[in-house]
Amino acid sequence: MLEALKKQVYEANMLLPKYGLVTFTWGNVSGIDRKEGLIVIKPSGVEYDKLTPDNMVVLDLKGNKVEAGYNPSSDAATHLELYNRFSNIGGIVHTHSSWATSWAQAGRGIPCYGTTHADYLYGQVPCVRNLTPEEIEEGYERNTGVLITDYFQGQKLDYEAMPAVLCKNHGPFTWGKAPFEAVHNAVVLEEVAKMAARCEQINPQAAMAPQSLQDKHYYRKHGVNAYYGQQKR
Repeated sequence: MLEALKKQVYEANMLLPKYGLVTFTWGNVSGIDRKEGLIVIKPSGVEYDKLTPDNMVVLDLKGNKVEAGYNPSSDAATHLELYNRFSNIGGIVHTHSSWATSWAQAGRGIPCYGTTHADYLYGQVPCVRNLTPEEIEEGYERNTGVLITDYFQGQKLDYEAMPAVLCKNHGPFTWGKAPFEAVHNAVVLEEVAKMAARCEQINPQAAMAPQSLQDKHYYRKHGVNAYYGQQKR
């Protein structure tokens, strides 16, 4: 079932160690088939060098396994909440990548200090609050997804223009139109997290990039008037 998507999700997962985003089994990628209403996600606790496409776990949008095999990632309920409420995403990544997680542990969003950030992430990467003890006890993973989606809705943030979030004292989630795009955004997030930390070390009084510059760099790559790259004929 969903063999092509399993292969895609497997290959996307294998990019996490390639780009230095995971240590041991500290990460996962998923993808969704919207037509079938099913997601494919990395199995829980399986080392990357032991993964195969056949290991990938298929779930329905309520979290039920639809094939025998491994248990899904422990973060599956977070992924499901994001898929159910962010209707235009097709892939999700969660890691504990060092630089982005450092910002999350500090409880700070990542300011947009330059054009590398602005090319991909429109504005400051948000850091959402801690879950309450009651939210943790009631359903930690699902409520992580609820917290993220409620925050974006409450702040009127465009989840397509800001395909990344930090969870305080935890780590980052990114998403995209497909699993590979979600991985791409995770790589970008880690790089801009590193650049922002170094920027503040070099100049603790650094200011965010001017909004006009942020707008220019974001919209030349995104939207109807984008002109970066080769134009489609």
